[in-house]
Amino acid sequence: MTRAPLQYDEPLYRPPSEGRNLIIQATLGCSFNRCTFCAMYKSKSFRARPLGDVFADIEAAARLWPEADRIFLADGDALVLATESLAAILDRLAAAFPRLDRVSCYATPINLVQKEPGELRLLREKRLSLVYVGVESGAPTILSRIRKGATPERIAEALNRASAAGIAVSATVILGIGGRRLWRQHVDGTAAVVNAAPPAFLSTLQLRLGEDELQEFVTRFQRDGTPFEEQDDEGVLEEQEALLAGLDPPRPVVFRSNHASNCLPLAGTVPQDRDRLKAIVTAARRGAPVLRPEFFRGL
Repeated sequence: MTRAPLQYDEPLYRPPSEGRNLIIQATLGCSFNRCTFCAMYKSKSFRARPLGDVFADIEAAARLWPEADRIFLADGDALVLATESLAAILDRLAAAFPRLDRVSCYATPINLVQKEPGELRLLREKRLSLVYVGVESGAPTILSRIRKGATPERIAEALNRASAAGIAVSATVILGIGGRRLWRQHVDGTAAVVNAAPPAFLSTLQLRLGEDELQEFVTRFQRDGTPFEEQDDEGVLEEQEALLAGLDPPRPVVFRSNHASNCLPLAGTVPQDRDRLKAIVTAARRGAPVLRPEFFRGL
């Protein structure tokens, strides 16, 4: 049977691991939408979709994909919705999809700290079991320069709140976002946040700025006179090596650098695979032919 697609409000983004899963748009755009490195939702004004419209999409999707067991709630941070609205959406999903096992969404650190622990537990009980959080960096100076809207302490609090409620966190950090001048602060701060609030999954991206965001990013980064100098692959590998050396979380964290933006794909679990992963990076820095060709890289 040919399945007609749902009508999405484009552009539509989802994490790579959600590529085979059903997507339901609960919100449009991103409620923060001010990060200088990100152009994903700049063409949209944020709004929460009317629940009736979301429910109609759920009903249509259930007719098309009744066997769906994993569902991603788009757009940029569906967790910003009031808990009552999210609970209603989750209830409707559970009723429409008998095999439903997992619901996931993007979330900002602000979203998570604005929810009470009891609210997060309620959402977990209704099968919201995974949130994707852009940490980007754990260094105060970097977070300010990229206008992330959160401090390292607030990010750690957000990750710990989710974990305490039983919601797994898939966190991302961006290699190269401190440039050649501030990479050490970036890496050290990032390792400190991860060690203080270990997510279930940690992935790296490699900074790639498009023409639309380049000027704002560089202007804000340099406002104190520190120039932004883009890292080359060698600099990114040095960051990767230092980050791995600094990661010593109290519980296992699945570590990935397999996003298409990365020059060096890595996969393992830290801290137990840390030495093996570091050895791969060291070999790459010494010239081993393991780097991803430039034409395979992208966001």
